[in-house]
Amino acid sequence: GLAHYHRLLGRLRELGIEPVVTLYHWDLPQGLQDAFGGWASPVLPQLFRDYAELCFRHFGGQVRYWLTMDNPYVVAWHGYGTGRLPPGVRGGPRLGYRAAHHLLQAHAKVWHLYNDHFRPTQRGKVSIALSSHWIKPQHTTEKNIKECQKSLDFVLGWFAKPIFIDGDYPESMRSNLSSLLPEFSEVEKTYIKGTADFFALSFGATLSFQLLDSHMKFQQLESISLRQLLYWISAEYNNPQIFIVENSWFVSGSTKRDDAKYIYYLKKFIMETLKAIRYDGVNVFGYTVWSLLDGFEWHRGYSIRRGLFYVDFQSHDKKLVPKSSVLFYQKLIEKNGFPPLPENQPIEGTFPCGFAWGIVDNYIQVDTTPTQFLDSNVYVWDVHQTKKLIKVDGVFTSKRKRHCVDFAAIRLQISLLQEMHVTHFHFSLKWSLILPLGNLSLINHTLVHYYQCFASELLRVNITPVVALWQPMSENQELPVSLVKYGAWENPETIQAFVEYAKFCFRSLGDHIKFWITMNEPSVKNLTYTAGHNLLKAHAKAWHLYDKEFRRSQKGKISIALQADWVEPACPFSRNDQEVADRILEFDIGWLAEPIFGNGDYPQVMRAWLHRRNSVDLYNFHLPYFSEDEKKLIQGSFDFFALSHYTTTLVGWEKEDALKYDHYLEVQMINDITWLHSPNRAAVVPWGLRKLLKWVKSKYGDVPIYVMANGIDDDQNIVHDKLRVYYIQNYINEALKAYALDNVNLQGYFVYSFNDKTAPKYGLYSYVANRYEPKPSMKHYREIIDNNGFPGPESPELLCPEEIASCSECHFFRTRKSLLAFISFIFVAFIVTIFFITYYSKRVERRYK
Repeated sequence: GLAHYHRLLGRLRELGIEPVVTLYHWDLPQGLQDAFGGWASPVLPQLFRDYAELCFRHFGGQVRYWLTMDNPYVVAWHGYGTGRLPPGVRGGPRLGYRAAHHLLQAHAKVWHLYNDHFRPTQRGKVSIALSSHWIKPQHTTEKNIKECQKSLDFVLGWFAKPIFIDGDYPESMRSNLSSLLPEFSEVEKTYIKGTADFFALSFGATLSFQLLDSHMKFQQLESISLRQLLYWISAEYNNPQIFIVENSWFVSGSTKRDDAKYIYYLKKFIMETLKAIRYDGVNVFGYTVWSLLDGFEWHRGYSIRRGLFYVDFQSHDKKLVPKSSVLFYQKLIEKNGFPPLPENQPIEGTFPCGFAWGIVDNYIQVDTTPTQFLDSNVYVWDVHQTKKLIKVDGVFTSKRKRHCVDFAAIRLQISLLQEMHVTHFHFSLKWSLILPLGNLSLINHTLVHYYQCFASELLRVNITPVVALWQPMSENQELPVSLVKYGAWENPETIQAFVEYAKFCFRSLGDHIKFWITMNEPSVKNLTYTAGHNLLKAHAKAWHLYDKEFRRSQKGKISIALQADWVEPACPFSRNDQEVADRILEFDIGWLAEPIFGNGDYPQVMRAWLHRRNSVDLYNFHLPYFSEDEKKLIQGSFDFFALSHYTTTLVGWEKEDALKYDHYLEVQMINDITWLHSPNRAAVVPWGLRKLLKWVKSKYGDVPIYVMANGIDDDQNIVHDKLRVYYIQNYINEALKAYALDNVNLQGYFVYSFNDKTAPKYGLYSYVANRYEPKPSMKHYREIIDNNGFPGPESPELLCPEEIASCSECHFFRTRKSLLAFISFIFVAFIVTIFFITYYSKRVERRYK
């Protein structure tokens, strides 16, 4: 044994790897257990001292960091109290506390041995590896916070306070366990106090979620926040130097090569460690991943794997295979953390002239209530009794024609849009309300007139309406009830019904609307292949209808808007994960995009995958076929590529979490817990937008692209709106990179959403007590619009055609209209006053003459 460790330590030194050696990791010689009862006996501390002296003499010249023992809490409590772990003694709390007492004495003896006899020559350091959970209060009351403190005292403080503070157990333990907890003499307290040269911390799933008894939580909540634990240790134990000697989480035992879930746990823990150092001033000087290899996980056996290397336990030679986590950790070490990446740095610059700056409202607030000016009744004021208006029976006045200004709701919405400085406003019509029966036999003319008025008022203030014919939102997908009754998009007759509806809208509203969307964000998650097939044909027929009958006179453009979130391989080093990501992009976006913007047919990836699934697993999901005429009809039925983008999803191929695994597409959804998330758990990943825009260009060529909706939910009670400000700033900057650096033909960007009344938690305007209030994110977006992006000192001045044609003096007058109007009024009033003074002066002179 001694020769083996000599060879190991020598080879580590040759490789430049620093050994950190633990003297006792739950491997007590069976003879000591049989003869003395193990750590329950007071003779063990001296025997442990003798063993440590042997190790110091043989290996001390090769080792600078010594740990006396690993996780004494688990040894004492579960080895001698509950019996859940070896040696399996069910001695109850009293024996558990006695074993811990002896473990602390043994540790102190070894530390003093090294300090007195070996430190002067070997110059190493000695500590003890203590494990801990982290706990947070159920409610932020003083009582619950004290219970959290007690929970940490009963696990970590049990060993840390005697060593790092005063040689005695925490007060909360002594007051609650007075008859069970052994006592240290004053000499022993002095002897134990200060017996650690650094704080060695172990943090992971074994203690936090498996081996922590529920009664030690004191009804509070566990959390995996390593950063908060590090800060607590720093504050509680006088800012010691901390060495994280074990850290990881567990993953499924079925995981082999691509352990994405494990990678993102490591990323989270290491990132939290860095934050603790940088932001909290915690003195952490080392970090160690557990573990090098998959191994025996005590009471969990081989059902979980926590190694960086996969071990094939079934093979004769226990073959080792490096996992993706090896590459992740290797690159992280090379970079010494998370240095800023060039692609994540913001750029300066502006968007092109005529760039569409927009805002989205799923459905505008329709209020067709007539104003008082349309009431033909006559009223008198009751000045004596009721003090109210009284209608005069039988007396009427003539009615006047309705005007758009009669709709008060329109004026309010328009004024809010003007305040935002947007150039475009995107909303959807309600098919189910315009044609309630699904055909032209019943038309809601009042609603149509409202839409006409709204669009004309937008144009009057130089805001371009962008109007979707249909958007699936409610339970009936905003389809007329009669169409839903007969199968909705499953029924081919819905195609013709949509075309008739589109034709009516083009004829009724086309003079005011030059920017049409046939279908807005049809959800592929809720579409059958038959419904998607019919939906594509309906879009194409509506596009050709507009192209042939309305485009020449109305001079508008028309397309479809698809939801397009980015899909990223969870393991960037894995070819299998990349294949899964490519497949999901085709199923999520290519399904509807490829027939229109590509070759007129569904993606080959979809057909191949479905053919494989249907033949192997006897599924019955058949993708319909287009005739050659239908392909020609659908292919090219667009004027631009409109997409809605909100977030990015990580996917992998190895099944790790059954709840987030799609068996049909064989994809594992994975969450990067280091990403910023909204209250609804949407990941904030700005670079995902840029990758998506590049993907669209690479797939469908240099097509004009509009980001038709981009937004995030936020807590309505947060005043400063910081998450949405950050989201808008960074997503627009990534859009600028796509335009400026990747040459994507990006022509517009729209924020989702207009206000909280129609889209709660997403609005740039809050809606409280019947009032709209602009949020900080609205003002931030307005500033970006006014600057047409992010101009910097080096950015060339952008002179758009309308600005070149105008003179600088014109700009002076245009921006000071109110001031000029006031000055003109004063000037006219002055002239009129002089005229009247002169006129009457002459009349007075004539009278006296």
